[in-house]
Amino acid sequence: MTGTPRPAAPRPGTPRRPGGPLLLGVRHHGPGSARAVGAALEAARPGAVLIEGPPEGDALLPLAIDEQMRPPVALLAHAVDDPGRAAFWPLAGFSPEWVAIRWALAHDVPVRFIDLPAAHSLAMAEKEEEREKEEARRGPADRAGEAVPAPVPVDPIGVLAGTAGYDDPERWWEDVVEHRAHDGGPGDPLAAFAALGEAMTALREVYGDGGHPRDAVREAYMRIQLRTARKEFDDDVAVVCGAWHVPALEARTTLAADRALLKGLPKVKAELTWVPWTHQRLARHSGYGAGIDSPGWYAHLFASPDRPVERWMTRVAGLLRDEDRFVSSAHVIEAVRLAGTLAAMRGRPLAGLSEATDAVRAVMCEGSDMPLALVRDRLVVGSTLGEVPDTAPAVPLQRDLTRRQRTLRLKPEASERDIELDLRKDTDAARSRLLHRLRILGVGWGEPTEGRGSTGTFRESWRLRWEPELYVRVAEAGIWGTTVLSAATARAESAALSATALADVTALAERCLLAGLPDALPVVMRMLADRAALDTDVGHLADALPSLARALRYGDVRSTDTAALGEVAAGLAERICVGLPPACTGLDDEGAAALRRQVDGVHTAVGLLAGAVPANADGLRERWRAVLHKLAARDTVAGVIRGRAARLLLDDGHLEQDDAARLMGLALSTGTPPAEAAAWIEGFVGGAAGGGMLLVHDERLLALVDTWLSGVAPDTFTDVLPLLRRTFSAYESGVRRTLGELVRRGPAAGGGPVAGAAPDGTTAPGFGPVLDGPRADAVLPVLRLLLGLDGEAATTENDGQPLGATG
Repeated sequence: MTGTPRPAAPRPGTPRRPGGPLLLGVRHHGPGSARAVGAALEAARPGAVLIEGPPEGDALLPLAIDEQMRPPVALLAHAVDDPGRAAFWPLAGFSPEWVAIRWALAHDVPVRFIDLPAAHSLAMAEKEEEREKEEARRGPADRAGEAVPAPVPVDPIGVLAGTAGYDDPERWWEDVVEHRAHDGGPGDPLAAFAALGEAMTALREVYGDGGHPRDAVREAYMRIQLRTARKEFDDDVAVVCGAWHVPALEARTTLAADRALLKGLPKVKAELTWVPWTHQRLARHSGYGAGIDSPGWYAHLFASPDRPVERWMTRVAGLLRDEDRFVSSAHVIEAVRLAGTLAAMRGRPLAGLSEATDAVRAVMCEGSDMPLALVRDRLVVGSTLGEVPDTAPAVPLQRDLTRRQRTLRLKPEASERDIELDLRKDTDAARSRLLHRLRILGVGWGEPTEGRGSTGTFRESWRLRWEPELYVRVAEAGIWGTTVLSAATARAESAALSATALADVTALAERCLLAGLPDALPVVMRMLADRAALDTDVGHLADALPSLARALRYGDVRSTDTAALGEVAAGLAERICVGLPPACTGLDDEGAAALRRQVDGVHTAVGLLAGAVPANADGLRERWRAVLHKLAARDTVAGVIRGRAARLLLDDGHLEQDDAARLMGLALSTGTPPAEAAAWIEGFVGGAAGGGMLLVHDERLLALVDTWLSGVAPDTFTDVLPLLRRTFSAYESGVRRTLGELVRRGPAAGGGPVAGAAPDGTTAPGFGPVLDGPRADAVLPVLRLLLGLDGEAATTENDGQPLGATG
């Protein structure tokens, strides 16, 4: 309880429910209910306010009027021994409970939560999950003959809306509550609550608990708390709770009967605090079980009691103008008129969200739903993220994270945003370390993405989005330490000790370097050396090496000593060079495809290692080059791997084009099974950057492929077609079109890429036998104009000759 208790003497003329407390049944997160609650409390002036919520949160209620508190916020309860066992009670600025709390604190009226304690509700939720898992494990035969399953929970608002002839519960609620207006006088502020209470009483008589068996326990606890408050304040109390619970609180039961319902309830030790919430989360069914589809619209209705449609259309117009869409004042005026006309045609008291949306679509969006989706995301739902005071309770790890966020100017935001980090700058490097440390702790605030600019090691791209559930993840991670650095270090050490796969340990080493965890590296390196010494599977070694090679790049950028890591990586590379050729024989298609990807990874890793470990650079390159030559020449190696090895050697300049053509000719010879030949082609020109361009610029290779493909027997063509289609479909459309034209006119005679020459010595349509220099030079004036040379003679860089075909 907060506030100072006042004498509970009744005030003359104050509206009061005869012989009992003032029961204000509401819809959670309803602006109409929130305004009605404020008016009712102002009229009744109760001596105490009781609110549906966990009693452990009473000590946190004074923070509701703190200057730093900005809804939406939520009460977060978690089990002390298992922080992942958590529950939220969200509150928005238009929530009736929030209005009641702030009214009571502003008027120095005692205010309490009276729902079932979180200590019980968390434990009961755990028991229910265990029961559901047990039910899932049992088959239908095991459940035969048992009682009928529990009924589907009843939506009371939906039932009332259907009774009134509405097919949309939200629209019915808007019409009867949110848009309720008094004719003439101010009206009775308690009349709506009395009518809603009567409706819920009728529903409870028909549906009982409505498929919510836990409600009986909750309502028993609320009745006990209500009895206590009534004695303390002489019945001068107001209760703000879900309208569904009003009949249960009015029911005449004995104290003994209510206590019997609470006997033997499971219990855990729980802690509560305030955490920021978001409008996106309010749009989901969470907390009170009363998710709303349009929290941004409801916030607007609550903040704009007068002329809400006009103000809404103005906001929509501003948003669309910011997105460079032409929306004038005339559009706003016409949209307001259309919304009012639609409401009148549909028999609604005022224009609601559906009318406003239809009007915006027709007038401002020209009938398109694409800009309307933006309106829904930004305004109807909204991306508002609440704030809580620094004085709110929090685990030490959360406080350290908050300090780091402020120091690095990295504010949590509900909306998704991309950031680019330059690791050469101290602030950006610290931001990168923080985000990587949080990933190690399982706090997924940011995810690395492909950058739009430089791909060097000094630049990182991240996509950030803060979700309220991350507060739970931070609480869970609190068992590892009180600061982000110490917690991430302890978590990394634990992960290294428990890892069983070599690739897991190497990936962890990379993450430790990214996160800047020097104290965790000795443990990780020791486990890495142990796992590498014991693991003899070449596939495992090949999976592990790329992570180590990438990690070695970070030494220069992040000032990290990677000498020990380089030794381990070099040792892995040596073992791969010895064991890879035997491992590439006798493979099925799936195994060959997997090993082909590993060969790619090792090839890239060797290039990185050669630069990171200069002492072994030449020897390592030579040994890997010898391995590729072995793989390309051995007939016992899978075709896709032989083709890939040949392509890697060709790209690095260690295989002449004549030798590449010879290897392709052997692979596509008559004696090679078609499926094996197709696999070689996939390895050589498929899945690699520039594979199609290689065929475009070397018509000898294209001719070999064309000749082989033309000679495939019809009965085996359908077997190799899927593999070939997969290979060539990866090329860009322009490359595929060029290859098609080359095949149509035939490859160049003599094996060389001669422009326009056909196999019979004639020229293809549109091509001359030789290059026409004067015609090529005719483009020079246009080139000079485009390059801004102003008619000056363009010369080559090396010999001073004019820039043209004749030069």
